[in-house]
Amino acid sequence: MLKIENLHATVGDTEILMGLDLEVNAGEIHAIMGPNGAGKSTLAYALGGRPGYEVTDGSVTFDGDDLLDMDPHERAAAGLFLGFQYPVEIPGVSNVQFLREALNSQRKARGEEPLSGGEFLKVAKEKAALLKLDMDMLKRNVNVGFSGGEKKRNEMVQMGILDPKFAVLDETDSGLDIDALKTVGEGINAIMRKPDKGVLLITHYQRLLDYVQPDFVHILSKGRIVKTGGADLAKKLEAEGYDEVMAV
Repeated sequence: MLKIENLHATVGDTEILMGLDLEVNAGEIHAIMGPNGAGKSTLAYALGGRPGYEVTDGSVTFDGDDLLDMDPHERAAAGLFLGFQYPVEIPGVSNVQFLREALNSQRKARGEEPLSGGEFLKVAKEKAALLKLDMDMLKRNVNVGFSGGEKKRNEMVQMGILDPKFAVLDETDSGLDIDALKTVGEGINAIMRKPDKGVLLITHYQRLLDYVQPDFVHILSKGRIVKTGGADLAKKLEAEGYDEVMAV
């Protein structure tokens, strides 16, 4: 589904990714862990096409197509979702307005009919219920006045409504308390744990992986994946730290 080969990427004049290789098949959840500065967020932003993150070498194919040849909105329409570590606020734009426009824009790009207001609200209510987010919050401006946990749950509702093929989630567990962590984890499972979808889950901590159990865990260090294992690798990292585990 997603195949990354020899990926090099820079931010400004600094090379962050230095020959990263990774393949995620349909139906798989992969977790990326690594110390600060390893390149985890750079990988997420390079895949999403965020300005300022320049790919200088290598290739990325998504469902057989050249992902790097697509503009960010084309990547989204093709089924790629990027979850941000710090979801942004959009004053003056309601969640409902934002999400309906986003969904119908993607549907139009795929040659599908737009959803009516009633059809969209039905989908929105269903996905908000999965994340235990009150529908009144979807009527508010995007993320304005939301707590950290509410922003993350709101973003997972966005993911549910857009129903992507592949999700790149950058530190979705950041700022979540115990209850919100469980809710978000269960939401990811309900939306994305399907045989025709894939997930790349970037995290510092093993705790989210108790709820979203990965098929593979990769350690990213100095711009490359240096170690791969199963879910037990994350527990080992939590207990022993990066230096100890990478030294083996």
